[in-house]
Amino acid sequence: PPAAPSPRNSGPAWFSFSPPSCYVTLGQAIATVKNIVYFDLETMRSADDVGGWSHIDKMGMSIGVTYSTGNGGYSIYPESEVNDLIEELQRADLVVGFNHIRFDYEVLHGYTTLDLRQLPSLDLMVDLQGILSHRLKLDSIASATFGAEKTADGLQALKWFKQGKLMEIAEYCCYDVKITKMVHEFGAENGCVFYNNRFGKKLSVEIDWSTA
Repeated sequence: PPAAPSPRNSGPAWFSFSPPSCYVTLGQAIATVKNIVYFDLETMRSADDVGGWSHIDKMGMSIGVTYSTGNGGYSIYPESEVNDLIEELQRADLVVGFNHIRFDYEVLHGYTTLDLRQLPSLDLMVDLQGILSHRLKLDSIASATFGAEKTADGLQALKWFKQGKLMEIAEYCCYDVKITKMVHEFGAENGCVFYNNRFGKKLSVEIDWSTA
């Protein structure tokens, strides 16, 4: 099997960038939550590989990544440590992700009998979809709000897994977690986020992600 990235708690210095001047740091709006865990994972198999989207629990996790505000660090989990990942999610006061309730939790349901949907969660994509009545991509929000773009996509991550390039998957997954964290913090502080619509126009949407 491909070699797992190590060590698990290595800091993702290789994808840091400076946010624009309009970005404000995490403040009182979400300071009451002791441990927010930002979370993302990539899979071993595609929907086509497992017979469709009704079998997400059969896709298998290649790499999972979290950032915990409780310890101020990233954790990288290969499949062999999936139970440790699930335990970290259970310890969180709030799990924040982007489409993690409908997708990432379902992947993890292939490894546990627990219903992870019962965890205290904020799914940014689901919340925005409820307001706008259509789905946004994380890349659209990151580009409009910070001028940042995703470094890869899920299809590339699947190719990397087949090539045994787990470190590349870990870097990409860490970047997604960082972007998710930045989007959540920006929205909590400013009451809105920006996104680009299908015509390339920059728009804003009001949200309430304060946990105070």
